[in-house]
Amino acid sequence: MAARRGRHNLRVTLTPAEADKILADNFAPWVLALGLTVEETGERHTVLRLPWSDSLARDGGGLSGQALMAAADTATVIAVSAARGAYGPMTTVQQSTSFQRPVVGTDVLITVRVTKLGRRMAFADAVMTPDGAQDPAATASTVYALLG
Repeated sequence: MAARRGRHNLRVTLTPAEADKILADNFAPWVLALGLTVEETGERHTVLRLPWSDSLARDGGGLSGQALMAAADTATVIAVSAARGAYGPMTTVQQSTSFQRPVVGTDVLITVRVTKLGRRMAFADAVMTPDGAQDPAATASTVYALLG
């Protein structure tokens, strides 16, 4: 694990294995059923993989927007936890998602960057890109209340 520093000036983060454990220990079964895995963690970012599943496709074969939104929301919890150095209770205050193109038959990488981490609030941006693509399929802006 990376060296830790003090609050607000810290370089605190989690390993991908620690972040995967946060997923397993703190999320509802339906979120776990998405099959998300942590690919990368850093001081202010994380990358999760949403594996393609026909069960997440909507009419026409594209990945459902609800699955992408849930994945972005979940990935943000992991990114905020990495920035804080540990999981703590938090809740989504706002999430605004823009869909730009469909995802068909491929995994999605969700890259989240924490843009502001305060004592009571955290702000982050998520980019959801089909594996191997350059352009995102969707983006999200999120705000979280930190409860503990």
